[in-house]
Amino acid sequence: STLEAESATLSGGAVSQQEHAGYTGSGYVGGLTDANKGRASLTTSVQSAYDGAGSLTIRYANGTGSSKTLTLTAGSSTAQVTLPATSGWASWSTVDVPVSYAKGANTVKLAFTDNDSGNVNVDNLKATTPTTPTDPGDPTDPDPSGVGATLPFTTYEAEAGSFKGAAIGPDRTYLTVASEASGRQAVKLTQTGDYVEVKLTKPANAINLRYSLPDSGDGKGIDAPLSAYADGKALPDLHLTSRYAWVYGAYPYTNNPGEGQGHRFFDETRATFGQTLPAGTVLRLQKDTGDTAASYTLDLIEAEETGSAAALPSGYVSAADLGVTPGGQDVTAALNNALNTAKNQGKGLFLPAGTYKISDHINLSGVKLRGAGVWHTVLRGTGLKGGLFGQGGTSTIENLMIDGENTVRDDAGGQAAIEGDFGTGSVIKNVWIQHTKVGLWISSPTTGLKAGDLRIRNTYADGVNLHGAVKDTVVSNSSIRGTGDDALAMWSDGAAVTNSAFRNNTVQLPSLANGAAVYGGNGNSVENNLISDTVVAAAGITVSTRFGEPFSGTTTVSGNLLRRTGSMEVNWNTKLGALWVYADQHDITQPVVLQNNTVEDSTYSGLLISWEKQVSDLRVDGLTINRTGANGIEGNAGGKGTFSNTKITATAEAPLNMTGGFTIQRGSGNSGW
Repeated sequence: STLEAESATLSGGAVSQQEHAGYTGSGYVGGLTDANKGRASLTTSVQSAYDGAGSLTIRYANGTGSSKTLTLTAGSSTAQVTLPATSGWASWSTVDVPVSYAKGANTVKLAFTDNDSGNVNVDNLKATTPTTPTDPGDPTDPDPSGVGATLPFTTYEAEAGSFKGAAIGPDRTYLTVASEASGRQAVKLTQTGDYVEVKLTKPANAINLRYSLPDSGDGKGIDAPLSAYADGKALPDLHLTSRYAWVYGAYPYTNNPGEGQGHRFFDETRATFGQTLPAGTVLRLQKDTGDTAASYTLDLIEAEETGSAAALPSGYVSAADLGVTPGGQDVTAALNNALNTAKNQGKGLFLPAGTYKISDHINLSGVKLRGAGVWHTVLRGTGLKGGLFGQGGTSTIENLMIDGENTVRDDAGGQAAIEGDFGTGSVIKNVWIQHTKVGLWISSPTTGLKAGDLRIRNTYADGVNLHGAVKDTVVSNSSIRGTGDDALAMWSDGAAVTNSAFRNNTVQLPSLANGAAVYGGNGNSVENNLISDTVVAAAGITVSTRFGEPFSGTTTVSGNLLRRTGSMEVNWNTKLGALWVYADQHDITQPVVLQNNTVEDSTYSGLLISWEKQVSDLRVDGLTINRTGANGIEGNAGGKGTFSNTKITATAEAPLNMTGGFTIQRGSGNSGW
């Protein structure tokens, strides 16, 4: 629908005018001039039949000769809009702005704020709203032809920017800082004036920084600021800590530096700037005089536009109306009561923007819990505790962050961010998790769970574990980084995980164990994932009977891209491959299909087939292995497999090294071995 600007509510000096020709309707809005900077605005409303993505087209004239800006707030979106110059004041042009609409009425405000340059005329606004319902239960459908997740941020590697400081890496040596950095490289700032700067390729009003600070002598960590600048102008300082980094000694590790073998060097912090930095902005992070850490090792920056906090959606009751308020008080009991009340009313529970302190399980049994967005609604754990616990029924969790306070792995005492039985057809969508024991620990008899659009960072154990008789469950389109154990695991502990999938995820830097692991089960798959930089005791992807769980049905590993994966298992003095088929406690007698996978720059062998049991039906087709630190294909297990269209190049050792009696049946299309 087209909304004439002059029909909107005008304030702060904005007025309807007719001086310049070419407008539609009865006029246009002027008065967005320097005299009214910080005050002038026009406000109207747009009705949307559904929640979802749309746009707003602004028709304007800008005869100043240079680009100008206004700030648009529409639905749950806020953005500074650039309006290029037109050939004159009677020459009209349009710009399209993405908008996230809520179902129902959406306030639309176009303002000349203190951060804008204004001095344009506005003729009309054309709203394009969603035409189909967005199922809140469906995470983003990944591109089936793509690899990895489609993510809402742009990543800038520190070492790829401009910097004054010391580049570290590339180095994969265990217990070195570079070995745990993305791409095994980072930048270390030690002197006042050292910096990293990057040029934004897209607008952003927030960043997430992956970094490493030194530990304290007592192992409790330090806090330190870091200065930030946009095009030379100071931004609010970033607040960094090492309290969630650095562990020592033997598995499962401690916070005692006296035990030596320090690792888990990195953590992440996020910050909003209160303004949108346009594309082309030079963002600098710099160690200034007041930045007190002895060193700052910067790995990467993720920049994005957060959007504004979502309002109460249809079909939900606000937690604020049920006695749940953000702040320093513990709301565990109040939040559990509010969920029960919402469920009894046949509604979901909406958590408005704010930080909510919890100290134990928040129980979900067939109820929807929705926040105002991952940058706006935060559930903050206490000590080792605080998370969401499924107790059956069909539940939904979406649009919030779970930020724990774990500083060590405690399997008995700690709680996962999200765990339990999620009944049939539940959804976990758009959730950011960090500093918890586990991200998702999904238990029997969960069936048909869809989990996606997740960010799981810096857990002390697994990122995701499908545990026991979990069925028909998909984890997709998620970013998982810095986990303390397998990033993605299916563990058929006592009963088979069945017909489940890890699909189109981006996995980086598990500090221990594998990018993705399938431990037994029936008919499961690992598809189209991008997995990089495994550190220790890790393959990129493993299919394994390590924990005694047998396989039934076909296990499929297809379309994955593995970069700089594989590692040393230091306890066994064993070099693990990027792909690892591991017949440990049981023979693997059912088909294992490796199809159209790509291995790039493997630390050791590209494909490892081991150990003392048989792998009797391995089917490899379309495997590409390029650059390895050992063999292309290595094996010491018995059994047999068929290989077609398998191409091996640039291996440090022999392309093929089989010592355990494994029989290779060669099909067509193989090369390099």
